[in-house]
Amino acid sequence: MGFLQRAKKVGRKFENPVPTQLGGFRLMVKLLPLYYANREQKTPAEPVGPFRTDASAYDMLPASGLRVTWFGHSASLVEIDGVRVLIDPVWDERAAPVQWFGPKRFFPPTLPLERLPRIDVVLISHDHYDHLGKGTIRRLARLLPGVQWVTSKGVSASLRKFGVAASCITELDWTESVAVGEFSVTSVPSRHFSGRGMTNRNETLWGSFVLKGPKHTVYYGADSGWWDGFEEIGKAYGPFDLTMLEIGAYHPLWGDIHLGPDNAVKAFEALGGKGLFMPIHWGLFDLALHGWRQPMTRLLELVSELGTMVWSPEPGRPTEVVAGTTVQADWWRG
Repeated sequence: MGFLQRAKKVGRKFENPVPTQLGGFRLMVKLLPLYYANREQKTPAEPVGPFRTDASAYDMLPASGLRVTWFGHSASLVEIDGVRVLIDPVWDERAAPVQWFGPKRFFPPTLPLERLPRIDVVLISHDHYDHLGKGTIRRLARLLPGVQWVTSKGVSASLRKFGVAASCITELDWTESVAVGEFSVTSVPSRHFSGRGMTNRNETLWGSFVLKGPKHTVYYGADSGWWDGFEEIGKAYGPFDLTMLEIGAYHPLWGDIHLGPDNAVKAFEALGGKGLFMPIHWGLFDLALHGWRQPMTRLLELVSELGTMVWSPEPGRPTEVVAGTTVQADWWRG
């Protein structure tokens, strides 16, 4: 049997596609001395930006058929073959259960939610706070009545709680798809975990997603550690015009569930190594011990040796994805 199978559960909890070490009390014991001894610049010393999205750009469809606006971290608007997909939108001030404590944004949202263009699909990969912000979902539920929401199994409970109509939500198990006209979203396995509290870990599913239009295919990796399933995903669903992989919020202590730059490049090659590599999951929240610039600094060191084509625009700027054309905005250098 290959890796491309439906998710398995033991009791109420979903399992990863391969054995995976998750953090617990022992991780916290190891982490605390590292945290107090850490001298990395984990947040910008000076304000970055300002970044502003020119909403008039959405008045015209992308000439290439594929355009992405990266809002920071994993939040993006992907315009693919006439369909607009809003991915893991987090406009909340903090990626945390409360908005008075926890990881705070490095810069404000580049566009008010009220000024988003027409949205066809909202995709929520899993229920972690840096991918599913309560305040953002509540506002979008009011602003986008009738829009199709796509998410992983079990996550609809949170979406309904925050105001999204049940009739608008489609939950996907791994390898399941939903179509919007000629466009489709397919959930594929990833190596991560879920939960919005201390007592409900892995009671909802997580996943990566293949966005496929008539002319373009995008892989959204969401959150995942390295695993051997990347190659099978690439063979089954690729080649990809754009591959979105996480590079931030990583550390060897939780290497099973986050890639980091080195494993992200390795995953890109395993997925087929075609098209453009878009780094995500960095540049907005302090979620690890590394310096806030370090993921991108390390990534560029790697790709300079390998020749990987990196596509990394400035936050909030609608940018066309053109085959063979790299984008490397240097906003983060300061």
